[in-house]
Amino acid sequence: MLTQLKEEILSGSAEEYLHKIFERIERSRLNAFTTLARESALEAAREFDARPWKGALAGIPIAIKDNICTKGIETTCSSRILRGFVPPYDAHVIERLKAEGAIIMGKTNMDEFAMGTSTETSCFGPTRNPWDLERVPGGSSGGSAAAVAAGEAPCALGSDTGGSVRCPASFCGIVGLKPTYGLVSRYGLIAYANSLEQIGPLTKTVEDAALLLDVIGGHDPRDSTSVASEKNYLNSIFGDVRGTRIGVPQEYFGEGVDPGVERAVWDAISVLEGLGASWKMISLPHTKYALPAYYIIAMSEASSNLARFDGLRYGLRVGEDRDWHTTFSEIRAMGFGKETKRRILLGTYALSAGYYGRYYLKALKVRTLIRRDFEHALKEVDIIASPTMPFPAFRIGERITDPLSLYMSDVFTVPINLAGIPAISLPCGFSDGLPVGLQLMSRPFEEGLLLRVANAYEKATPYHLRSPEVV
Repeated sequence: MLTQLKEEILSGSAEEYLHKIFERIERSRLNAFTTLARESALEAAREFDARPWKGALAGIPIAIKDNICTKGIETTCSSRILRGFVPPYDAHVIERLKAEGAIIMGKTNMDEFAMGTSTETSCFGPTRNPWDLERVPGGSSGGSAAAVAAGEAPCALGSDTGGSVRCPASFCGIVGLKPTYGLVSRYGLIAYANSLEQIGPLTKTVEDAALLLDVIGGHDPRDSTSVASEKNYLNSIFGDVRGTRIGVPQEYFGEGVDPGVERAVWDAISVLEGLGASWKMISLPHTKYALPAYYIIAMSEASSNLARFDGLRYGLRVGEDRDWHTTFSEIRAMGFGKETKRRILLGTYALSAGYYGRYYLKALKVRTLIRRDFEHALKEVDIIASPTMPFPAFRIGERITDPLSLYMSDVFTVPINLAGIPAISLPCGFSDGLPVGLQLMSRPFEEGLLLRVANAYEKATPYHLRSPEVV
């Protein structure tokens, strides 16, 4: 755990620990990192060893997803169009991490502009799952999850637009938390879909996730969606779950769900029942409309957000400049990958004259219905439990040529982003030797309860103690 690691570093050497981490990364076949901030990280470690102090993350290295701005460290969103872009400022979460003594060790691989479920759309090539090198780690925060699972970073940050923290957490057998929308500032997060995305921690334990949330959560006046809701989440995780009411949505089980995944999740619900919680079946009737609504909204916002990337001020430049339209088109044609282009085109179409009301506006109405589903359900129960993903990690190349199949992977994660509620994925078993994730959801800003239930389950089971042998 991070608290123990902090004590070990305080009694030992942050520089020596970092050297070991970097040596492990150099030997790795995972391709989890896009940039290693070796020099600045080792310099920070030496300064810490010379003058140690007791911040919440004092001396602890942390990996950062490559769409979160880091001053002086290249930030590319794993896209050719941003190669060479070095932000002149830190994102809000990076400021908070540094204020508590964390050391930024590098940037992690991701699906290009966070568009994907497998980290295969990266211009740096796919990241591999440490449990099986022939399989994906999930996405789009696959590099962060693989690095934590394989011991290449003690903790990491990712971003979650439609499950991009929880999906790789499930596939890699670690903990991934998506906070309530607005709890963590998005200032410095390169936008994909503003109304959906949140920065969240990827860690080995629930306790570590709570500690990181304490550090990165809270109000930021530079983000108009940021909410003043600071709590001590680390203290709130301790306690039992007696009397907690758990809802199990019938729409999240059945056709399309791997039998091993379904069995592991039901076993997890039984464990919680044994700890004193009760459960009952519930219905989220508009779940079947979540995927199309999500992708229309996300792609529409992406088409607007990505219009700013033209290579004229920073990033990729192609040959000699000609007229603006030709230069702009050539740069974007070469700079964006296939999946990113697909989403920009579909989003532009959905927002175009004559189709805005037919697609985008209708998707927003469906989003309201999905939010109401969760509001009604969470009046009857305290926590909702489901599989994080309908199946374990699939093979590299298995779904990337079939976009609809890839989009269907997100069926259990995107409703949470549409509703804006918090959710956590934690390991709850294995199917064919691959990790399975349990997803828990709660009311907005009830991360304390969510983390307490997750921690109680984690302490009662051994799955978080297992690590992959293939690295």
